[in-house]
Amino acid sequence: MGTPARRQSHLLMLVVVALVSTPAWSSAQGSPATFGPVFEDQPLSLLFPEESTEEKVTLACRARASPPATYRWKMNGTEMKLEPGSRHQLVGGNLVIMNPTKAQDAGVYQCLASNPVGTVVSREAVLRFGFLQEFSKEERDPVKTHEGWGVMLPCNPPAHYPGLSYRWLLNEFPNFIPTDGRHFVSQTTGNLYIARTNASDLGNYSCLATSHMDFSTKSVFSKFAQLNLAAEDTRLFAPSIKARFPAETYALVGQQVTLECFAFGNPVPRIEWRKVDGSLSPQWATAEPTLQIPSVGFEDEGTYECEAENSKGRDTVQGRIIVQAQPEWLKVISDMEADIGSNLHWGCAAAGKPRPTVRWLRNGEPLASQSRIDVLAGDLRLSKLSLEDSGMYQCVAENKHGTIYASAELAVQALAPDFRLNPVRRLIPAARGGEIAIPCQPRAAPKAMVLWSKGTEILVNSSRVTVTPDGTLIIRNISRSDEGKYTCFAENFMGKANSTGILSVRDATKITLAPSSADINLGDNLTLQCHASHDPTMDLTFIWTLDGFPIDFDKPGGHYRRANVKETVGDLTILNAQLRHGGKYTCMAQTVVDSASKEATVLVRGPPGPPGGVVVRDISDTTVQLSWSRGFDNHSPIAKYTLQARTLPAGKWKQVRTNPANIEGNAETAQVLGLTPWMDYEFRVLASNILGTGEPSGPSSKIRTKEAAPSVAPSGLSGGGGAPGELIVSWTPVSREYQNGDGFGYLLSFRRQGSASWQTARVPGADAQYFVYSNDSVRPYTPFEVKIRSYNGRGNGPESLTALVYSAEEEPRVAPTKVWAKGVSSSEMNVTWEPVQQDMNGILLGYEIRYWRAGDKEAAADRVRTAGLDTSALVTGLHPNTKYHVTVRAYNRAGTGPASPSANATTMKPPPRRPPGNISWTFSSSSLSIKWDPVVPFRNESAVTGYKMLYQNDLHPTPTLHLTSKNWIEIAVPEDIGHALVQIRTTGPGGDGVPAEVHIVRNGGTSMMVENWAVCPAPHPGTVLSHSMATLILVGYLEL
Repeated sequence: MGTPARRQSHLLMLVVVALVSTPAWSSAQGSPATFGPVFEDQPLSLLFPEESTEEKVTLACRARASPPATYRWKMNGTEMKLEPGSRHQLVGGNLVIMNPTKAQDAGVYQCLASNPVGTVVSREAVLRFGFLQEFSKEERDPVKTHEGWGVMLPCNPPAHYPGLSYRWLLNEFPNFIPTDGRHFVSQTTGNLYIARTNASDLGNYSCLATSHMDFSTKSVFSKFAQLNLAAEDTRLFAPSIKARFPAETYALVGQQVTLECFAFGNPVPRIEWRKVDGSLSPQWATAEPTLQIPSVGFEDEGTYECEAENSKGRDTVQGRIIVQAQPEWLKVISDMEADIGSNLHWGCAAAGKPRPTVRWLRNGEPLASQSRIDVLAGDLRLSKLSLEDSGMYQCVAENKHGTIYASAELAVQALAPDFRLNPVRRLIPAARGGEIAIPCQPRAAPKAMVLWSKGTEILVNSSRVTVTPDGTLIIRNISRSDEGKYTCFAENFMGKANSTGILSVRDATKITLAPSSADINLGDNLTLQCHASHDPTMDLTFIWTLDGFPIDFDKPGGHYRRANVKETVGDLTILNAQLRHGGKYTCMAQTVVDSASKEATVLVRGPPGPPGGVVVRDISDTTVQLSWSRGFDNHSPIAKYTLQARTLPAGKWKQVRTNPANIEGNAETAQVLGLTPWMDYEFRVLASNILGTGEPSGPSSKIRTKEAAPSVAPSGLSGGGGAPGELIVSWTPVSREYQNGDGFGYLLSFRRQGSASWQTARVPGADAQYFVYSNDSVRPYTPFEVKIRSYNGRGNGPESLTALVYSAEEEPRVAPTKVWAKGVSSSEMNVTWEPVQQDMNGILLGYEIRYWRAGDKEAAADRVRTAGLDTSALVTGLHPNTKYHVTVRAYNRAGTGPASPSANATTMKPPPRRPPGNISWTFSSSSLSIKWDPVVPFRNESAVTGYKMLYQNDLHPTPTLHLTSKNWIEIAVPEDIGHALVQIRTTGPGGDGVPAEVHIVRNGGTSMMVENWAVCPAPHPGTVLSHSMATLILVGYLEL
């Protein structure tokens, strides 16, 4: 104590005590704790509409700190001067910008929060200004094309930010163009594409562009552009992709990616998407012109292909999606308390693409390597910490897609030893003959030197007593003489302190009945016994482990149960034992001062484990040789092996034929038979014993069997259709399973029926499914005999049976004759004609009736087609009392033939619009009589020739129809009916009139009471209510 060195140490301690006051020390004294700023709300990037009526923009910033934080803001890296009365105001920590403008306020903003502990910098927030100008006022040029061709109408949107969404109008608002397979609106360019035009596409088109900003939406319309169609071109032509996605599309993880693809063609092409270098997720597989990946990930990166296909051919386009990512933390820093003079190592790591760079800030300022500071990317090292190193530190990771911040506080401490938070235990029980460890962990900075004493005796290390480097006292082979008071003394240059505890010696715990090893089968039950004795003043618990891991008795559906008989019994029961339950079980009896344990081994016999190391060799076109290594027999000899195979990419596992047919348990090789040539396979092996079949081995490496000539003929041979002079033959492509080799294709043979010589065509490609033979000398609908076989690099396969296919049809050349038309009601006319020859230039499919009102042009005619070979048709939906012109044409698959001479027909006047009125009725014992006032038609209405009555009562739910030429009717009814519903309407040449409905109830046998009657609305022109429709109306009324 009196040496010069010790006096200097005490002098230094006094000086430091006078200077140091840290947050941790203040907390120990009961003063309010201090801590640096921690952001609770940070600014977000904002898109502000230039035309907005909002007068201000608010960027949020709030930090939790003690003492409370003060705030500053930076714009584009320069600190802002926030003066009273300026457009930029600080409200709390928020930055409020009054009357924002793009020229003055667009930029990058950051908030800085500070208190005496330090400063932190918020993430960056970008303030952008959005706008959408008007379309040009200039008239748009008309667009002209042939009917049947594809066409593109450009949108040419005005200047804008950010991107827009697009729709198109036809003629007037809100007649929007539908999104179907024939129309497509690109959301990239705004252009409208029509794959194949028809007469309904004629009209004026306007592009509607809409801008969606953070809190407003604006739309603008273009001038109308007229689409004109020249004469129809009925030729078929192959797809041509017009809306193409780019060769490279960059996307961030989590964003939605949309690829667009649309083609012109006749017939309208079918769109199919695929991933060239992988498989397309089923949830994204679509036949739509857009492929949308809602939340893209790295696994979605790759090359994508769009294929447009119709009967005339195909077109494809490919592009690559390149996925990148904003920085994301893998490892962040956390608050740290460190002793003065010690060293600090902080590390942070971030993922991203491109790979993020990492830099460090201290109190908002860049931190670079210097004498005691070493900065290397994500590693920060500070040596010989001093109080000035305390503060707020931030790790910043950034790439071109964003910047992220991780913050932490460093508190450098200088504290004298203090036991108040962690004193030595007051009472320390220990077992006789056992071992005890007594920790000594005072709070101190720097770390304190530790001494122990028993009573007044200072303890030194011996065979039974050890003081570890961290200050823990360990006493071994404890006896009664070790009882007493033990004191820990702690000292550093800031001061000293001590803490005392009393050691009490107890009886040791012993296992009195140990568990015994056992051998059981899979599914058996087993009880392992374990009893123990212990010091009666202490509680005893049993802990079981399997191969060193504690057993969880509370797991739902678990296999373990323990005895709850008395405190000294800890038996373990295993229910429905599985293979995993075999191993070394340890029973440990434990009190708070000591424990005792015993072990037992449990052997569980079961089916064999999976064989290992499946190797494929000696590969031919239909056989391979497999070898494998034995797996665990699970304590029961292996009796046999089973081999399985599956085809790739997604076949199911199936047992295969082998040589030898039965593979014994000592075998480790066998030959697989009956495989398909040129097929990708995986194989696996299963072992069996007397207790069952075990788990299969892992699959072998993928192999492909050798090639062989095709062994099956293509199926589905048929054809027909096409342009004049063409013979189209189609078939079902042979699946991969039956191709047997590379270089696959088809050999097609065909000849005119009755001809002796065959012509042959070679069609390469496994996916080919049709062949077109063109020759102007081929007459329409000529029968050809065709047959097909497949080939590959190893030879030709077998030939199919011969099929009969007809060349392309032509439109009928003869018009129907003796066309006659007659109006049969106010909205219907009947048309009849003499048929044409059925097999002229093709198979006659039916007739097309064209009809138009007198005074209209034939170009405006409506069309009705008959399905089949009927020579009459009822045309409905006509206007009443109107003269119509009618022609009839025959049609087949090639088109429509010439028109017949026109016939004329005039529809009847419409039926009266008034229902029968003044309805009355009487009941007798078995009949119901109903009367009403006659309906007299006006001059512009058809005559009334009679009346129809629908009748329904509560005994029979099915209504009945009654006809009468008079204004009364009598019908037989049961005596016990209670309710009835009657509907009466006129009938005549013009059809059925408006119904009147009455709901009647029997009352006193003869009198009736009206509960409800309603007049239905007049039929729509051109529509006649049929008997079945009236029945439905009546039934619906009753159900209501």
